[in-house]
Amino acid sequence: QVQLVESGGGLVQAGGSLRLSCAASGRTVSIDGMGWFRQAPGKEREFVAAISWSGGTYSLDSVKGRFTISRDNAKNTVYLQMNSLKPEDTAVYYCGAGPGSWPDAYWGQGTQVTVSS
Repeated sequence: QVQLVESGGGLVQAGGSLRLSCAASGRTVSIDGMGWFRQAPGKEREFVAAISWSGGTYSLDSVKGRFTISRDNAKNTVYLQMNSLKPEDTAVYYCGAGPGSWPDAYWGQGTQVTVSS
């Protein structure tokens, strides 16, 4: 099994920045893709960004140019640098990981990001 623990959420004003981190433990050799999803109140969980073990990335169009995903394979950790935050970015952000490129086999507990206007 794989355990994921997120950190770095919080309250920030519009235009501000936050950096989320997610550390994986357990059977980490089984992990290829790692990434982030988010769920706003009353909405379905949506994909935000993902990165493969080799460093290939893809992200939601609405966050391109503002959010950057990266990972440190030696630390089994994925990061999400979020700049120019908007109120519509407010959500619980979940870290995901998986044996393939789509990181949805394992989940973290989520971290709240609130952007005030």
